[in-house]
Amino acid sequence: MRKVIIMMFGFLLTTAFVNEVNAQKRSKRVVTTVTTKKIVRVPKTKVVYKRPKTKVVAVRTIPNKRTIVSTRGDKYYFSNNRYYRDYNGRYIPVAPRVGLRIGTLPRGFRTVVFAGRSYFYFDGIFYSPVKNEYEVVYPEVGTIIYELPENYEKVEYDGDLLYEANGVLYEKVQVDGTRAYEVVGIVEE
Repeated sequence: MRKVIIMMFGFLLTTAFVNEVNAQKRSKRVVTTVTTKKIVRVPKTKVVYKRPKTKVVAVRTIPNKRTIVSTRGDKYYFSNNRYYRDYNGRYIPVAPRVGLRIGTLPRGFRTVVFAGRSYFYFDGIFYSPVKNEYEVVYPEVGTIIYELPENYEKVEYDGDLLYEANGVLYEKVQVDGTRAYEVVGIVEE
């Protein structure tokens, strides 16, 4: 009788432990947003930047530069994971335009998956694979990232505090208790 009770007790403990582990595996990703407004395309005139424009820093030379020419004829230089444009013999760091294609991704990129689509993300720039290249694209609204790029700006749109980087608007959200940023719109030029 005592063996039966011990076996039953062991069986119950094992079952409870397995159910707890399976419940943890089944947990769904919970995204909590601050607002429920749907923002998609925003005219630049409607976005209010919270601080004055930052000073543009130009450099005279770029070490190990590679020239990249976009389909629109824009000439970019790429060095140390940054894009530059030539302005009167000086080089200014810029974000590439949507549509630019490159052969290799910058070092340190992250893969971001949203709605079954994979993006490659680095320093506020989203890339999508196209044949044997990577094209600069805007992400879909709802895409989540966990870290804003260095060049982000706080902006106000329709009374809401948002973050803008390279023409993409983000809203601060919580994902499983962790701070994240959700794409809520694109600033039109």
